[in-house]
Amino acid sequence: MRIATFNVNNVITRLPQLLAWLDVTRPDVACLQELKCSSADFPHERLRALGYEALVHGQKTWNGVAILAKDAMPLETRRGLPGDPADKQSRYLEAAINGIVVGCLYLPNGNPQPGPKYDYKMAWFERLQAHAASLLATGHPVVLAGDYNVVPTDFDIYSMDSWRDNALVQPSARAAYARLLKQGWTDAVRQCHPKAPHYSFWSYLRNRWPRDAGLRIDHLLLSPSLKPRLQDAGVDRAVRGLEGASDHAPVWIELAG
Repeated sequence: MRIATFNVNNVITRLPQLLAWLDVTRPDVACLQELKCSSADFPHERLRALGYEALVHGQKTWNGVAILAKDAMPLETRRGLPGDPADKQSRYLEAAINGIVVGCLYLPNGNPQPGPKYDYKMAWFERLQAHAASLLATGHPVVLAGDYNVVPTDFDIYSMDSWRDNALVQPSARAAYARLLKQGWTDAVRQCHPKAPHYSFWSYLRNRWPRDAGLRIDHLLLSPSLKPRLQDAGVDRAVRGLEGASDHAPVWIELAG
């Protein structure tokens, strides 16, 4: 079973690239972030033509997440991250698919920091930790996939030189990610590839894609019962090189059974 996550960075504008990737790689489940469109405007029919049904938690212009399932309809289990009823940003969606609970998330970027945007990022992280713990308590197999907007360590970035003030590498954000893992989650890409960076994001600025000046910020975390089923993980780097590409590349895992 292949589960992937992809910050598509505008699903309408980059629909051709999304469809091409799905057609070639055929993941069983694909979590999308940064749709930048309302639920009503989501391209259901184009995806259905490839065999994918979608759950969508959209938001016009900003944010937005979706879960696609091949030849199956995802069963929605949660829309929105619990813990703050006043938070209306579309950043979390959860569904049951083929016996696995899949959480699709788009964690706040947090820039500029310090300031209210970083405060929101860290508050959202605390809510995610609480919900992740409740998911573990169920004993169900769970994958938390998405754009975490956190570079876990210096190994996960080409260079820290121009990023030290960025919200993605702040010690408090990294500590929050580490606390999440300590609950019992497995970072699938790092588990499979402990000695390779496996970047998933290359900024449009400063020629960073051609220079492979990347960051690893898109992660798939596995609950304990799924760790023994993990067979492989990787990044579909070629997608980042397509004309008009997102600044992210899809990240995927293969699970046995």
